[in-house]
Amino acid sequence: MLGGTEFVGRAVAEAAVARGLQVTVFHRGHHAPPPGVAELFGDRTAAGGLAALAAGAEEGGPDAYTWDLVVDTWSGAPSAVRDAARLLAGRAARYAYVSSRSVYDHPAPAGLSEDGPLVGGASPDAGADAPYPVAKRGGELAALDAFGDRALLARAGLILGPWENIGRLPWWLRRIARGGPVLAPGAPDTPIQYIDARDLADWLLDAGERGLHGPYNLVSRPGHATMGELLNACVRATGSDAVLRWTAAEKILAAGVEPWNELPVWLPPGELYDALHQGDVSRAHAAGLHCRPVGETVADTWDWLSGLDGEAPQRADRPAVGLAPETEAKLLEA
Repeated sequence: MLGGTEFVGRAVAEAAVARGLQVTVFHRGHHAPPPGVAELFGDRTAAGGLAALAAGAEEGGPDAYTWDLVVDTWSGAPSAVRDAARLLAGRAARYAYVSSRSVYDHPAPAGLSEDGPLVGGASPDAGADAPYPVAKRGGELAALDAFGDRALLARAGLILGPWENIGRLPWWLRRIARGGPVLAPGAPDTPIQYIDARDLADWLLDAGERGLHGPYNLVSRPGHATMGELLNACVRATGSDAVLRWTAAEKILAAGVEPWNELPVWLPPGELYDALHQGDVSRAHAAGLHCRPVGETVADTWDWLSGLDGEAPQRADRPAVGLAPETEAKLLEA
C-alpha cells in the first residue's frame, strides 16, 4: 500500500489486514498506520525517496519485497506514480491506481461510461503544477505504461466514510450536531452518487485477486441514496434536534453560495450534477461492487468523529469546506 495511513489508503490497509493478508505500508511517517502492517518509510516526492522500496531487492536478492498487489491513491504529480510503478513493475503482480471520474473531458454527460472522452494534455511525466483532472489522468497513464494490462484504474467519484480527510461528511455531521434550523440545499429527493471508502477498499482487493484490469467507474448506482436520506441520517446519528430547512437551489445560488464546497456533496441541476451524480457504474457493479446503506456510512463516520481527540484530519492540499454560519443565518432568515 503506497500511503495507507489516511482515508482510502487506510481503509485498504485495514481491509487487507482483516482478510489475513500480509500488508506492507510505504509512507512518510506523518501518521500511524493501522495495526498489523509492515512499514517502509520514504517520501516519493523527494530525490531518493523510494529507496526503501528499492533496498529490498538490493539487500535480499531479486525475490525480496515482492507483492501480489500494489494500491496507489496518489493525487499529486503523475511523475510520482511513474517512478513508483516503474520501480515495482517487476516485483508486483498488479497495480491498482485509485483515479477519479474527473479524468473525463468536461462536460461529462449523464450516463457516461468508461469509454467516454478523457481530458487532454495528460502525461506520466507531469509535475505538481498539473490541474487535478490532468494529474489523475497522468497517473493512469503512468500505471498503464509500467503495468499494461496488469493495471487497474479505479475511477472513484465522491468518497465518504470514516477517516475522511476532505471534510465533506464531517462538516455536515458537525453542523447538524449543533442543532437548530439547518440550511438543506435543493430538494430532499435529489439522487446522489458516492462510495464508502471501505466498500472501495473491499472492491479493490477483490478485483486484485480476480485479476481485473482497465478502468472502472467506482461509485454507487444513481439513486442509491438521496440528499434527504444523507442529511436525515446525520440527524439520527447525532441525536440532534436539528430541523432541516430545504431551500431552493435558485435562492442558494442567488446568494453567491458555492455548491460542493460551501455545501458539501450537493450540486444543483446541470452539467456538473450530471457528471458527478449520474454516471454509468454498471461495469463495476457487474464486477461485484457492493455499496452499504447510507445510514451505515453516516453512523460509522459519526462514531469515528466522536472518538477523535481534537479536530478531524484535513488534507493540507485541499481547502476546508462548509458554509459560514453568518451566510447560513442570512439565507434562513430571507
